[in-house]
Amino acid sequence: MKHLTSILARNHAPVTPQSEPIRGTAPNSAGGFSFPVDNWTRFRRFLILGSEGGSYYASQRALTTQNLTAIFACLDENGARVVREIVEISVAGRAPKNDAALFALAIAASCDNDATRKLALDALPQVARTGTHLFHFAAFVDAQRGWGRGLRAAIARWYGEKSGRDLAFQLLKYQARDGWSHRDLLRLCHAKAASETQNIAFGWATRGWPSVGEAPHPNPDLVQIWAFERIKRAQSEVEAANLIRDYELPREAVPTQFLTSVSVWEALLERMPLGATVRNLATMTKIGLLTPKSDATQTVLAALRDENRVRRARLHPIAILSALRTYVGGHGVRGNATWMPVGAISDALDGAFYAAFGGVEATGKRFLLALDVSGSMDCGAVAGVPGLSPRAASAAMALVTNAVEDDVQIVGFTSAVSGFGGLWGGGTSGLTPIGLSRKTRLDHAVKTVSRLPMGGTDCALPMTWALENREKFDVFVVYTDSETWAGRIHPVQALRQYREKTGIAAKLVVVGMVSNGFSIADPNDAGMLDVVGFDTATPQLMSEFALGAV
Repeated sequence: MKHLTSILARNHAPVTPQSEPIRGTAPNSAGGFSFPVDNWTRFRRFLILGSEGGSYYASQRALTTQNLTAIFACLDENGARVVREIVEISVAGRAPKNDAALFALAIAASCDNDATRKLALDALPQVARTGTHLFHFAAFVDAQRGWGRGLRAAIARWYGEKSGRDLAFQLLKYQARDGWSHRDLLRLCHAKAASETQNIAFGWATRGWPSVGEAPHPNPDLVQIWAFERIKRAQSEVEAANLIRDYELPREAVPTQFLTSVSVWEALLERMPLGATVRNLATMTKIGLLTPKSDATQTVLAALRDENRVRRARLHPIAILSALRTYVGGHGVRGNATWMPVGAISDALDGAFYAAFGGVEATGKRFLLALDVSGSMDCGAVAGVPGLSPRAASAAMALVTNAVEDDVQIVGFTSAVSGFGGLWGGGTSGLTPIGLSRKTRLDHAVKTVSRLPMGGTDCALPMTWALENREKFDVFVVYTDSETWAGRIHPVQALRQYREKTGIAAKLVVVGMVSNGFSIADPNDAGMLDVVGFDTATPQLMSEFALGAV
C-alpha cells in the first residue's frame, strides 16, 4: 500500500525527475521518460526524415526496423490513409528525399489487403516521378514480394502513360540505378507499346539502335535519343555543345570526356533545371564557368533569387543547405576536388533556403527557440546528408522562424548536471544564448551551433531558465530528439509551472529532429504540438498553432 501511495503521489507531484515516469510517459532510449508518439506521427517522421545514418541510440538498420513496425500498424488501421499520406508528402516535396515515400509505398504494395495494394500501385506514377524513383521502388518492392500480375501492370502503366517525348527523356536521363535498368523492367513487365513512338523507344531501351545516321531522327519525340547516340561519337567540345543546345540534352547524356569543358557546361546551364543547377554549382565553379563576373554566374544568381522558381522546382531546404555547406567549404565530401566559392552564389543559396519553405506568416508572438545541443543530437545525419547532424540542422530550422518573427530569442541547451555541460553561457548551468540574427548566414549558424559544448539532455531547461530569469514568452519551440533524462523536472511540468507563475498561457512546439518514437509534448495538452523537423510545412504550421488556428 505504501508503494502504491508513493506512485500516485509521484504522478500528481508538480516536480518529478526525468529519470522517473509521470502519467502518459514511457522509457525512452536514454534512460529517461518521454511521451511515446503514436504510429501515425512516427510514420510521418519517417517519411520526412528517413532513417539513414541511424541515431545515437539506434543503428540505421534498427531505426528502420522500428519505423517499419509503425508502418505495418498504420496499414492495419487504415491502408488508404497510409497511401494518401505517402502521396501528399511526396507530391508536395515536403521531404528532403523521396526514398522513404518509395519504401513505404513498396510496403503498402506488398501488404495482405487487396484494396490497399491496388491503391498503392495506382499511386506509383505520383510518387515515382522519375526513372530513378522507379528503380528505387523496384529495389524496395523486390525485397518484399514476388512480381505478380498487379505489380507488372503497374510498372507497365508507368511507361505506357507517358508521352513519347517524356518517355524518351526518362529512358535516356535515368538509365540504371540500384541494380535495375529500363531494359530489366520493360522485359519484366511486358509493357505493350501504344504507338510506334513507344515501340521504337522501348526497342532502343532493350536492344539499342543498330546504327545512328547523320540526319536527326524524323520523329520529333525520338530526336533526343538520336542526339544522345550522336554525342557519344562527338569529336570535339563544340560539336558536343551544339548537340546539347539543339536537342536539350541533360548532363547525364554527356560523355565523361566532355564533363570538364567550360563550353559544354555553358550549353548545359542554358536549360538546366534549378535542382540540377544547385547540385552542380561546385563542378561549374571548379572548371571555371562560374566566376565573380561571368555571365553564367548571373544566370545562376537570377535563378536562385527567383522565389517562385525555387518553389516551383520543389527544391527542398535540405538540398539547398547541403549544397551551401559543400559549396562554401570549397572541397568535396568525396575525392580531392577543390574550388574557390563565388560569394554572391553563397549568398543566393542562403536566400533560396528561406524561399524553399514558402511564405510563412509572422504572428507577433514572443518566441524562445531552444536548440538541443546534447551529445545524442550530434549523431546520425538528417535525411542521410553527410555531416548534417540533428543539432546542426536544428540551427537552420530555427533561422526560418527567426527571419519572420520580430520577438525571438535563441538558446542552446544540454544538461545542467555536473560533467554534462557544466556552468557555461550567461551563468546558467547547461544553457547559453546564441547570437543569431536575421543577417546571420545559414552556414555560419550551423557552424556556431556545431561548436557548442555538449553533454546530457535536459529538455526542461528552456522553461526553467525562462521562469528563473522572468523572461516572457508565448511560445517555446524545442528542437530535439526527445531523449531527455538528466533534469530534476519533466519538461511538461516545467511548462505548467511557467504558465502558473507567469500567468502566460505559453505553448510548446516540439520539433522532432530524429525519426524515433518519442516526444516531450503531452498529446493530451492542447497547448503542446509535435511537428517534424525539415518538413517544409512545419514553419507555417507552427505559426498557425501560435495563433490558435491549429
